[in-house]
Amino acid sequence: MELIGHGIDLVDCRKIESILDRHEERFLARVFTADELAYSQKHRSRVERLAGRMAVKEAVMKLLGTGWRGGIAWTDIETRNNEAGKPVVSLHGKVAELAEEMGIEKISVSITHTADLAIASAIGLGKQP
Repeated sequence: MELIGHGIDLVDCRKIESILDRHEERFLARVFTADELAYSQKHRSRVERLAGRMAVKEAVMKLLGTGWRGGIAWTDIETRNNEAGKPVVSLHGKVAELAEEMGIEKISVSITHTADLAIASAIGLGKQP
């Protein structure tokens, strides 16, 4: 497999907390999948976990180079953890179609966060068409 692209994003946890204070239900339903929400609810650092998953979504969009247009939904990009706790990305809908068109077979992600910031990196691997 070859490197097809890379995306990175930084999210301010205080901004996520502010959005939750004003629009929690609508924001959560629009941006996160049920599994992402369940994961974040299990941790004391809920805001940090949500910020990390949001950073993954943005990093994947930067990797694809398309932005949020053309029928792309936030929930088209989903982050779960494998048995060892490593974050794994699943693509759905339009995002999955775009990745396939680009020859991306796998996206490797890394997330880190503090109480203030969350950062994610996404690397697309595959064979360019």
